[in-house]
Amino acid sequence: MSSFAPAVVVASHRSALPPADATVQQLWEVIGHQAQTIEQLQQRVEWFTRQIFGHKSERFAPEPPPEQMHLGQVLGELPVPEHQPAPGVQVPGHRRAKPASDFADEGAGASFFDETKVPVHTIEVPNPEVQGLEPDQYEVVGQKVSHRLAQRPGAYVVLRYVRPVVKLRQTQRLVCPPAPEGVLQGSRADVSFVAGLVVDKFRWHLPLYRQHQRLLDAGFRISRPWLTQLVQQAAQLLQPVYEAQLASVLASRVKAVDETPIKAGREEAGKMRTAYFWPVYGEGDEICFAFFESRRHEHVHHLLGQQGPPGAVILSDGYGAYQRYVHKTGATQARCWVHCRRNFNEALGVEPEAASWALRQIQRLYEVERQAREQCKAQPKTRRETLRKARHDHARPLVQAFFEWVEARLADQGLLPSNPLTKALAYARQARAGLEVFLDDADVALDTNHLENAIRPVALGRRNWLFCWTEVGAQHAGMLQSLISTCRLHDIDPYTWFVDVLQRVGQHPDSRVAELTPRQWKQHFADQPLRSALHGCAL
Repeated sequence: MSSFAPAVVVASHRSALPPADATVQQLWEVIGHQAQTIEQLQQRVEWFTRQIFGHKSERFAPEPPPEQMHLGQVLGELPVPEHQPAPGVQVPGHRRAKPASDFADEGAGASFFDETKVPVHTIEVPNPEVQGLEPDQYEVVGQKVSHRLAQRPGAYVVLRYVRPVVKLRQTQRLVCPPAPEGVLQGSRADVSFVAGLVVDKFRWHLPLYRQHQRLLDAGFRISRPWLTQLVQQAAQLLQPVYEAQLASVLASRVKAVDETPIKAGREEAGKMRTAYFWPVYGEGDEICFAFFESRRHEHVHHLLGQQGPPGAVILSDGYGAYQRYVHKTGATQARCWVHCRRNFNEALGVEPEAASWALRQIQRLYEVERQAREQCKAQPKTRRETLRKARHDHARPLVQAFFEWVEARLADQGLLPSNPLTKALAYARQARAGLEVFLDDADVALDTNHLENAIRPVALGRRNWLFCWTEVGAQHAGMLQSLISTCRLHDIDPYTWFVDVLQRVGQHPDSRVAELTPRQWKQHFADQPLRSALHGCAL
């Protein structure tokens, strides 16, 4: 086998060579083809190099000027202190460092946990110096408190409801109070368990089969399908809340839209079908992951409706489905500056000088936006006017200079269409109208980063629970992920929200179901949420 491999390589190289009687034109064609192949391979090597050795973020870090010293040079000039042995305790064989403190909390309380949420078990440490002494021989003048983080093998608890059976002597009748009703009728699961099951799966990405294994190790004898049924029943209870949140998002004038794949349903034996979540982000910091079976253009119309509110703006990437939607509905399409920037970042290894100039220009644009938003925090009432003025006075000249440079480079350069810089320039010119929308509309963001950050839990989930067995299961996953992500956007503990709303949704009026969405729930019920029977129980 080893003797055959070189022959194959030589034969492949010979096949790429021109014939011996080739003309000059044929030679130039072969050279041009090889040059294009070499350039494509260099781009791939550059891309893989960045993936393996590059920074995880897309932040542009320009090369430091040559006259700037590095840290080693600066530290090399500092005087080296004379070696002084640290105080310690001598033990056989080595010198043990003396502890700086006994970890006692000198302040009002421990700083690394919230005592209103974390159960605390107190352990009294006896003082060996007073053992054998009478109480009148010593006086307790104070105490020191230290804390340690501990964990039980299983955090699950069984609530045992004991109901007395009483015989009334006058009527000789036996009476017993009914068992407390759960949120899932006839189920052994407490609302706290259902909430924890959902949060562990969709926030902490712990698949149900792993949760089932953890329950078995903790001493519970339950079936794996039972956990799936609990998640499905919880999603069905919360579906009206999700629909109310989706209606609130769709009523927003400015919406950010994207799509992300999800494996849902079997296409054939051993292969799952690729479907899509279409997340849409509204002005009230609410997000909904709508599920569709494909990435076809008509799904945008099904999701956003045939007609949006007056002055509707769709913030998205360059996918043609959004362009078609805004063309039919008359909405305005705003484009994402991060997607434009990524193309120049890809060209950095091939055309470093030109790509660096574009990246620095976009970096200045983001610096203007950052400073403007800092001013908005100090004066929230004038947020729109502050953003509009900063963008008009400072961002608009940067954007104009950027696109003038793009047009000049496209007119002057002689690069191939496959060159990454050519692709980046062409993308920027094609998306110019959408990229300039934010200059005149203070409600439009520069990019879709806020949406992509909310999509990350779905991507992490795909790496853990991999797929959904059915399309219905994918719809339920999208609903629950929408509610959890919105809770996080509003600094709400998802567990607390689920425990409260799962108990409240059955008695809440249908006409006011929007009050149970995380954004409105924070205003109406967050101060006094409903708790489970587990809350307040002793350890």
